[in-house]
Amino acid sequence: MDVKIIAGVIGTMVFLLYVVYIYNKLVRLRYAVRNCWSDIDVHLKKRYELLPNLIEAVKGYATHEQETFMKVTELRSACMSAETPAEKAKAENMLMQTLKSLFALAEAYPALKADIHYKEIMSNMKEIDDNIEHSRRFYNAAVRDYNIATAVFPTNIVASSFSFKTEEFFSLENEAEERKPVKANFT
Repeated sequence: MDVKIIAGVIGTMVFLLYVVYIYNKLVRLRYAVRNCWSDIDVHLKKRYELLPNLIEAVKGYATHEQETFMKVTELRSACMSAETPAEKAKAENMLMQTLKSLFALAEAYPALKADIHYKEIMSNMKEIDDNIEHSRRFYNAAVRDYNIATAVFPTNIVASSFSFKTEEFFSLENEAEERKPVKANFT
């Protein structure tokens, strides 16, 4: 056999193996993104299931706030029907703004704040919010890794050939509030 033919066959096989390796790497990264999104979705659903209990607890003390209760219910439905991370984030941000007004309303009722059922709901909400934040960080890290892999050469050639699209990050507005520096005056 001719050396050029053997070299060509070996070169083609190495190239094909490399393409398969890159393809499998992209598939693994995409599944990591989907798995992380699934974790966020589970925690969000737990929060959505808890919201009617929160409304009922507050409603017992502030029956005249029907507009706020309806808004929370509508936004809960919007969050549940949102499909993409960007849609979910937008709906979640609106829901969180409305929940802030509901929490402020609860502050006006000391008996409500002392209610054991309300305290339990708020404790569960805090735990769920912490889980969402934790899962969001893992999701965004997985998205970052996947998006970088689809953008760098030579992986981007394989990614575009097999229709691997970039994924959306999941960011909530309260992230910026959490990172505000503490202002202290030591003079």
